[in-house]
Amino acid sequence: MVVIELRYQKPLDQVEAFLEAHRNFLNTYYDQGVFLASGPKNPRDGGMIIALLSKEQAQEIIAQDPFYKEGIAAYKVIEFNPVRAHENLKTILEV
Repeated sequence: MVVIELRYQKPLDQVEAFLEAHRNFLNTYYDQGVFLASGPKNPRDGGMIIALLSKEQAQEIIAQDPFYKEGIAAYKVIEFNPVRAHENLKTILEV
């Protein structure tokens, strides 16, 4: 499992210009059951994605994100092994 932190490298008007394409990218991996949660940070200087991936898989997928391709965001991938989870997540995480 990974947490992916996005940090915007461009002004918000440029972020907004690619937001729909970024959301379409996200939807692809929600539809596959890979992404579990995502959203903007507060303050809005980037975003977060929680995903069922290895670090290597995450890096391959990030390369497909329009935010990555256009230099809109920089990414930090943190891999971790969940050993405890809320009851609603146990079947997804196999904890």
